[in-house]
Amino acid sequence: MSFGSAQIDSDEVENFEDIEKQFVVKAVQHMATYWKILGYRRGSELKLTKMDDEIHEHLKRDFPEFDPAKTVDEDEMKSKTGKEQWRKFMMVYEKKIDDYNFGTLVRTNPKFEYGEKETIFVPRMQFYAIEIARFVQPSGSRMINWIDF
Repeated sequence: MSFGSAQIDSDEVENFEDIEKQFVVKAVQHMATYWKILGYRRGSELKLTKMDDEIHEHLKRDFPEFDPAKTVDEDEMKSKTGKEQWRKFMMVYEKKIDDYNFGTLVRTNPKFEYGEKETIFVPRMQFYAIEIARFVQPSGSRMINWIDF
């Protein structure tokens, strides 16, 4: 982690409570904004990044078993193997997507709203990959988000 020109080894530094609160506030603001947009637009009408199609194709290649209609298995995703796979996936976007590794809240299941038990904290690239996949049918045609408004 770096702050300006200073480099900080996150393994050797205690958590800064104020910084953590700022990250949480930003993640919640992102979640609220995203949810509000979904209330006005169908997922099929959204572009989360300029690289949505590339991200989706990459997800299908690296995670062929991923089913966007099912509940995300947080334990599997955050296991040692899962972390390694996702880190390799995300690093491709380090210089391409702003805030690619910023903490973001994602729904575990596309059929549910954000809630305490239906939400997990992930890096932004995981959020993008998961949500983009939820907007696309296996045939590749766009579809509406699965939530009824």
